[in-house]
Amino acid sequence: MFKQKAAALQRETEPAQTTGSENSKQREAIPLAEAKGQSNIKPIPLVTETAAAGFGNEHFSIEEKDVKEYYIIPKFRYSHVDFMIEVSGLSMYPHLCPGDVIACSILYDRAFLQWNKCHVIATREQGILVKRLMPSQHKNCFTAVSDNKEYPPFDIPLDEITGIALVVGSVRLE
Repeated sequence: MFKQKAAALQRETEPAQTTGSENSKQREAIPLAEAKGQSNIKPIPLVTETAAAGFGNEHFSIEEKDVKEYYIIPKFRYSHVDFMIEVSGLSMYPHLCPGDVIACSILYDRAFLQWNKCHVIATREQGILVKRLMPSQHKNCFTAVSDNKEYPPFDIPLDEITGIALVVGSVRLE
């Protein structure tokens, strides 16, 4: 019964995309129950800020109590997404808005930083930050840059950083 309802729901919510054939359809969303059986699409946990703050720890694992909900996003199938977290504040506006959900891939080696791309940075003193990272003029620091020009750039000492994740995508509701 559940499978029939899920299939009916899928047919109702699946928009037709024409690519030369009217019968051609591309899936935009997959019911969680159906997706769990597919090996190439895994549910992505939306975690609390507290859980995300620990992602720099080598023993980091997401506990069920720290998961708000799970997302199935086929577009992220080929991106390595470790977790998702909700954005707060206006420092990255207009690129990211409060309430946006960002998909993050943990970087275990700082050699894989991508300058001027959005990163989630876990810090000892300031908690979780979402900023663009740039090389600093000061030794042993990164410069954190906001998209909102009302927020000036600032340096973060490397020993203050407990973890870095690359933002690989986002989900926004209007």
